[in-house]
Order: sequence, then C-alpha cells, then structure tokens
Amino acid sequence: MARKYYRKKIFYIQDNASYHKDGTVWEWFGDNKRWIEVYNLPPYSPEFNAAEPLWKYTRKVGTHNRYFESELEIVETLTKVFKGIQKNPKQIEGYLRPFL
Repeated sequence: MARKYYRKKIFYIQDNASYHKDGTVWEWFGDNKRWIEVYNLPPYSPEFNAAEPLWKYTRKVGTHNRYFESELEIVETLTKVFKGIQKNPKQIEGYLRPFL
C-alpha cells in the first residue's frame, strides 16, 4: 500500500518491539528491499523514537486515570486525541522538539 502512494524509496526506522522481529515481517522487508530500507533503533532507546513522546501525550490527555467500559470507548477516545493533533499540531510541538 505504501508503495502505491509513495513512489520514492522509503527509509523505515523501527523500535525493538517483538512483532518487528517476526520472520514473516523480515521476509516481507527482504522481498521489498528495492523500495524500503529498514533500520532498527538500539534496544532500550526510547529517546531516539519520536513515537514515544506522542504516546506519552496521548496517555496524558486521553487515557490516563480513566476507566473504559468497552473497546469502542477507548478507540473513540484515541481517535479524538489523534484528530485533535491533526487539527492543531502545535499542541505536540514541545514533545517533538528533541527530534527536530
């Protein structure tokens, strides 16, 4: 799907989550290496992963200290947080400053 929308080579940087190390995933990366190049962050290095501060923000404004009655309720809450970020990206600027 990414290839359909983005015609240039992609440099994909991922953390060390166990599902990123799955054989099927790496087989796919190998089959598509002409247009996607994969790099792994060092283990235990959240300071290099820009997604970590975004999840911190998401937990702070969306899920911290809350009980969710259902999966739907948490999905709706996360969707609301993410749409808020899309509409006003300045609200997360401080969280991303170290990566600029």
